[in-house]
Amino acid sequence: MQPRSRRNFATGQAAKSARTVVICGVPDGLLHDDIMADILMIHFQKSKNNGGDVEEVVYPTREKGVAYVTFEDKEVVESVVKKDEHQLEDKRLSRRYLLKVTRYCDNVFSSVTAVLNVSVFQDNFVLEDLIQELKRKSTALSFGPLQSNGHISVQGSFPAMQLLRDFLLLKAKSLSEKDKREERKSHERPKTRLQQHRLTAKMKNSVHDADGEKHMVVLDTDIYHYMKSFSPRTLLMSDDVVISDVTDGDVTTVYIESGGSGSDAGQVLRVKEKIEQQSLKLHNTLRKERIYFEEHVRNEKQRYKWACESLKPRYPHVLIIPYDTHIDVIGNSSQVFEFTKEVSSKVQRRFQSS
Repeated sequence: MQPRSRRNFATGQAAKSARTVVICGVPDGLLHDDIMADILMIHFQKSKNNGGDVEEVVYPTREKGVAYVTFEDKEVVESVVKKDEHQLEDKRLSRRYLLKVTRYCDNVFSSVTAVLNVSVFQDNFVLEDLIQELKRKSTALSFGPLQSNGHISVQGSFPAMQLLRDFLLLKAKSLSEKDKREERKSHERPKTRLQQHRLTAKMKNSVHDADGEKHMVVLDTDIYHYMKSFSPRTLLMSDDVVISDVTDGDVTTVYIESGGSGSDAGQVLRVKEKIEQQSLKLHNTLRKERIYFEEHVRNEKQRYKWACESLKPRYPHVLIIPYDTHIDVIGNSSQVFEFTKEVSSKVQRRFQSS
């Protein structure tokens, strides 16, 4: 029998998470935990369930009715999640139970799209060569064609996007420092000094000030919304530290800077690290469901908004973000699963009674 762990799920192992699925709807309290873990393992090893060899089953978890199943081969994840319906059945169970299966990586940040402006490097690199270097270093990202204005579309997981950003910031900073050293060594032609000034000016908003009193953190926009709603103290401003933000679609940039000349530069850095730590924690626990409105159904939007609002008190840690065409529901796996199920049930009952 394959080894199982019922305690800690190693979310930090990217390779493992790519082979893992989240199971919601596991019947709780009916059988001993070890027996339920065995039943789950058997279910996801069967070929009729599109399964394969299971490396590990994590059950129970912190969330009621939620389990994690890790396969030996990540291709099995694709086939398992494509199955229309997973019904858990076993002679030790009195009936069948419907399970919801999602990729562990399918969360708020599973895929974001950003437009990268690499024109700031055109005085120092051949942009096509730079893009090839980025592709080699960021194999998890998908790059669009390089535009004539130096813009390129990049899509992929948010952590991979952050690594790309950090790499570019280090490259830009090293170029700026190199320019300063060269400027001190010799008198340069006006054209060269102008090129250096342009690069430094363009990167000023991306690299923290030399005195270390200004920093920035790039967050997924949904993470930022969740943090503002449920961890406001993380983003709490004071006389010593000023926090501002700029949102551009999927990405929100948070700027942390000194609030005055007498501020402690170390405090700015501590606030930055606190935001990063909280972001990483939410990264590993949050999931998002999207409820779309049927345009042809009268008052569909109002019914869903009413259902969401009426359920809020029972799900205090679920974030609801309404849009014109849909509602995003963000929270941990089990709560989001149960919340969206109850919302659909409420809407259906109200539709039938109207």
